[in-house]
Amino acid sequence: MSKLKNRTALVTGGSRGIGAAIVMRLAEEGANVAINYTSPRSFEKAKALKQKVEEQFNTQAIVVKANVGIKEEVDQMIDEVEKVLGPVEILVNNAGIAPFEPFMNLSEKTWDETYQTNVKSIFLTTQRAAKKMIQNKYGKIINITSTASVLVTSPVVPHYISSKAAASHLTKALAIELGKYNINVNAVGPSTIATDMCEEYLEDPQILAKEIEANPMKRLGTEKQIGDAVVFLASDEAMQINGHLLMVDGGLTVKAAQPEDHMDHESEVTV
Repeated sequence: MSKLKNRTALVTGGSRGIGAAIVMRLAEEGANVAINYTSPRSFEKAKALKQKVEEQFNTQAIVVKANVGIKEEVDQMIDEVEKVLGPVEILVNNAGIAPFEPFMNLSEKTWDETYQTNVKSIFLTTQRAAKKMIQNKYGKIINITSTASVLVTSPVVPHYISSKAAASHLTKALAIELGKYNINVNAVGPSTIATDMCEEYLEDPQILAKEIEANPMKRLGTEKQIGDAVVFLASDEAMQINGHLLMVDGGLTVKAAQPEDHMDHESEVTV
C-alpha cells in the first residue's frame, strides 16, 4: 500500500502505545517517519520501533528527542527532521499524559505539566512545522485528542479532560487559519484503549468490564484503529476534511447514560 509514499511524517510521543501504532501505519503506507521520544526508557522503545519499521517496510525512520512542551527542543527536533527527511508534511500531535488526581488534591505542578504536554505541545510543534507547510502549500496536521474532549469521562482527571477539550477547539481554530494554505487540520478522538498508559487502570477486572459494557460496540478499541484513522486523514482521500474531530470510540460519545432499570429491560434482537 502506498497512500503516503515518500511523504515525511513526524509523530510526537511516537515510541509506544497509540503513537507507535500510528508510526507503523504511516510507514506501511509509504511515509518516512520521525519518531519523537523524551526519556531514556522511551529511547529504547523508539530505537526498536525504528528497526521494526525499516525491516518491514521500504521506508526510512529516524528517532528524535524532544520534550515537545519546550520551544527550544521542538525547534531542534524539527530542524533535525528537515535535515534528514525533509520538511514535515504530516504532523501527528500524539504526545499526551493523563495523571489520575482528584481535583481537590490536584497540584499546580500536575496541572501545568498536563497542559504543557497536551496543549502547549500542539501550539509549539504546529507553529514550527506549519512554516514549511505554508511555503509548500501542503500539510496534514492530526491531533490525537480523546472522547474526554467532548464528554466528562471521569471525575478524577479534570485537568486531562479540560486539556483535551482545549486541544479539540485548537484544532478547529487552526483549521480555519491554516486552511487557505492547503493545510488540513483535524483530530482523532479515541475511547479507552488498552495501552501501557491505561495498564494500571484496566488491571482491575471490574473496571475493564464496565468500560466494555459502557461501549455500544461492547469492546475496547485498538491502537491500530487509531492508526487507520490517522492514515485516512493524512491521505488525499481526506483533502476536503478540515476542522473535524473523528471519534474512533464505538459510538460512546453519542450514547446517553441510561438508568439501570431501563438497561435491564432491554431485549436482544432476534434474527
